[in-house]
Amino acid sequence: MNTISAFIRFCRPHTIIATSLQVTGLFVLVNGFQQIDWAQMAVYVGALIACLALNVYIVGLNQLTDVAIDRINKPTLPLASGEFSMGQGRGIVIMVGLLAITVAAIQGPYLLLTVGLAMIIGTAYSLPPLHLKGRPWGAALSIALVRGFIANIGLYLHFHRQLQPAAAIPWTLVFGLSLFFFGFGLVIALYKDIPDLSGDREYGISTFTVRLGPATVFQGGRLILTAFYLVPIIASLFLLPQWNGFVLLFGNLIIVIFFWWVSRSVDPNEPTAITRFYMFLWTLFYAEYILLSLMPALQFSI
Repeated sequence: MNTISAFIRFCRPHTIIATSLQVTGLFVLVNGFQQIDWAQMAVYVGALIACLALNVYIVGLNQLTDVAIDRINKPTLPLASGEFSMGQGRGIVIMVGLLAITVAAIQGPYLLLTVGLAMIIGTAYSLPPLHLKGRPWGAALSIALVRGFIANIGLYLHFHRQLQPAAAIPWTLVFGLSLFFFGFGLVIALYKDIPDLSGDREYGISTFTVRLGPATVFQGGRLILTAFYLVPIIASLFLLPQWNGFVLLFGNLIIVIFFWWVSRSVDPNEPTAITRFYMFLWTLFYAEYILLSLMPALQFSI
């Protein structure tokens, strides 16, 4: 049981949930709620396995290169706590990396390209010579590009080719969705570093929080996320059929109001409080994919 618990923590469950909902939401956007046969289910399951394996590869590689810092910032992670050895960590990362590439190659070129690009960026994020996580803009753009443009465009094109090859691709939807989650990824990247200030400062990791301070980054993140919420709000007002637009507008307005209501009482200088708020931000990420996955039931079209 201790090994299972350690492995779950190694996988970073909040990112596993996000990846699962992202794959599921995009599958539903393309395929709708029509009756799903075994061939369609195989496409979905294959993409899910490849993306989850990729997810564990990226977060695992990050932990392998951050053991000393994690002993300060995240001492309960299995490598930092000593529950897993470095050899065990490397073994897991190699196996899931090979699994992600193999399954993606079997599934098709769009999924292989998606997994390959994300793996390259994830590797460059953690390893020299680029070591992007040591550079504020490099770290933020890495997370935003993978969660925003690469995952959404790549998975949408993969599912479209496999499930609806004769249908036209709604590029307005694809790029609008990707732009919104690019902004969401930026804010996740900013808030991810706020509770890690002590360890990052001690080991010379130059994050925006180290450079500007927690309060400035926290306030900036609130403004950035609110600005990017204008993407689905504008789409709901001008680009969607009336009922669909109402659902997307009402849902996103509730999310934005809830975001500001929760954030008003957060002290960005208190690591426990900002960690809770960071995890709350992931629940908003989940909520957006759940909201978007309702669109096919409402005859979503752009």
